[in-house]
Amino acid sequence: MLGRREFVAGAAGAFALPGVGFTGGRSEVVVRGTLPPGSPDYVYLPVEVPPGVRELRVSYAYDRPAVPAGTQGNALDIGIFDERGTGLGGRGFRGWSGGARSEFFLRADAATPGYLPGPVRAGTWHLVLGPYTVAPQGLAYTVTVGIEHGPAGVTPRPVYPPQRARGRGRAWYRGDCHLHSVYSDGRRTPAEIAAAARAAGLDFINTSEHNTHAAHGAWEGLWGEDLLVLTGEEVTTRTGHVVALGTDPGTFVDWRYRARDNRFGHYAREIRRAGGLVVPAHPHATCVGCSWRFGFAEADAVEVWNGPWTPDDEVALADWDATLSAGRGRWIPAMGSSDAHREPQRVGEPQTVVLADDLTREAVLDGLRAGRSYVAESSAVSLAFSAAGGRGAHAGIGGRLRVAPDAPVAVRLEVTGAPGCTVRFVTDQGVLHTAALPASGTGGAEWTTTPAYAAYVRAEVRHPAGAPVTGLPGALAAFTNPVFLG
Repeated sequence: MLGRREFVAGAAGAFALPGVGFTGGRSEVVVRGTLPPGSPDYVYLPVEVPPGVRELRVSYAYDRPAVPAGTQGNALDIGIFDERGTGLGGRGFRGWSGGARSEFFLRADAATPGYLPGPVRAGTWHLVLGPYTVAPQGLAYTVTVGIEHGPAGVTPRPVYPPQRARGRGRAWYRGDCHLHSVYSDGRRTPAEIAAAARAAGLDFINTSEHNTHAAHGAWEGLWGEDLLVLTGEEVTTRTGHVVALGTDPGTFVDWRYRARDNRFGHYAREIRRAGGLVVPAHPHATCVGCSWRFGFAEADAVEVWNGPWTPDDEVALADWDATLSAGRGRWIPAMGSSDAHREPQRVGEPQTVVLADDLTREAVLDGLRAGRSYVAESSAVSLAFSAAGGRGAHAGIGGRLRVAPDAPVAVRLEVTGAPGCTVRFVTDQGVLHTAALPASGTGGAEWTTTPAYAAYVRAEVRHPAGAPVTGLPGALAAFTNPVFLG
């Protein structure tokens, strides 16, 4: 019979939990405790791992008491750090599943998705408990830790996606940069995501699991000449989420800080040092901890459209648009991604379409960073947007048309695949021109202005408005980054 050790950690013990050991030949211990409202974001449970362990197993459960309407109930996340410690930066990081799993294992040759295979070395490991929300009654939990002795096995060397696919030279490429698989809280396997990406007409995707890079090596055989797989992470903090887009394979980005801790700038620079882009995700989402609180000084782009169009996205679009009036200097391009986790959420709804020199990691990220991109609800929708002035001056999406303040500028949008939709030209003054598309959804719109009248112009393609009582325009079918004038 397996040996057990149990104790109850009250409010005081919740902040510095006693360690767990496997004394007397025991191979399993059980820990019970209660975390009070107002607990720290992360609580560490030390686990003393003896020599000769082949496999470490963890399972956990917690109470979900009834709470009054409008009151948060219990939600408890979990992850683990090995004997190298829990210091910020993640040297000892071995995996995170948040609240998506009730159990996991680690061995040298394998691990539960979201966790990193590798030797289970002797020393002090730490389970990290993340009380996402705590009911007024407190959060009572039970953690069971088991070990199995035996030969360690061999850790497989990860096979990472290549940095390029066979592209079409300088062209428009479609991608979805915010996706979740079974390696965090998604339900699709990487193979299912790759198939869905191809079905959605995508040229590239970015793997972005919550707080883990364990999926970077899970795409072997799934990329191809037609699909570029970028690696990244959704860094899920308690005061906003950020997509680390296109980082070097194997890059881990820590998430254990809030805006008040003044650490985000450091990790944003870590993302860029790893070759990636810093993209705040769903900045006005209403879930706990989801809305963006770090400011945009470190952002390379911002995810304005997340999944099927909602009022949250409308607010994000308006908020982003308000920043463009300062576009005489640095500006932040907009993006859109599906954030798809499971059916019926659709990979590629929406998708970012970027003008890149080729279908390579470097070229795609350069195009996104420069704002040479637009967002469409599906691959059925295509846009061509530009501004032209006198003497052959011309600028496309993300560019600047350099003409005199009073010079006439012709702005032109061509659309395919948007039946029943309306074109809107938006400037620093707001919407200054609208035009209905033909019933086929293929057509164009043109408008003339000057740089003195419009500091920038961007285009929107909108579906018909819903209930007039909301006062909101129709959902987007597509929108572009701006062309700056003057």
